[in-house]
Amino acid sequence: MTDASHPAAVEVGDALYLRDAKGSLVPITAVKPVDLLMDETVRAIISRAIDASALVSAFKHETFASIAALQALIAQNYGATLGGKKGNITLTSFDGCQKVQLQVADLVEFGPELQAAKLLIDECLAQWAADSGVEIRALVNRVFQVDKEGQINRAELFMLMRVEITDERWQRAMTAIRESIRVIGSREYVRFYARPKADAPWQAITVDLAAA
Repeated sequence: MTDASHPAAVEVGDALYLRDAKGSLVPITAVKPVDLLMDETVRAIISRAIDASALVSAFKHETFASIAALQALIAQNYGATLGGKKGNITLTSFDGCQKVQLQVADLVEFGPELQAAKLLIDECLAQWAADSGVEIRALVNRVFQVDKEGQINRAELFMLMRVEITDERWQRAMTAIRESIRVIGSREYVRFYARPKADAPWQAITVDLAAA
């Protein structure tokens, strides 16, 4: 049984208790006022966060459903496909002031060929003059420096693949990188934009749907 004055208060007999981090019941009169205030504040924020998360999740599903319905309607009535080859779509209001973009991004992982590529690249760097290819060395270091999730920097890796070097080992390394790429799925992102008039810059409307 809880008391309305505190959302987590437990009534035992005539006394009110709060459960601590160890699971023990502590008399509410023994809890410091600052701890009570902090507890109530955190619970209120988390309650609103849960509600907001549910709203965003519902909005995400409604958005994808609306886009899918529009695609089906256009396909049925006009025999046309709305969207690009990979499923990317840009929808714009008639006045050109509002825009919805659906983007489909490949989920990529890298196979063991990537390690072979790294060894070949290291051979090249070791034999080139120390004062040559400074920018290439820096780029290679950025590519293979893993992030917090243990992933390499994909953007830098694709930039590395565009570097034109005739060394045969370098060419084999680039081939190994290309062969290491595995597309394991895709993820859809929706972005929203608005502007006061058709010739004004677009302003992003921030709604994080990635994790919803």
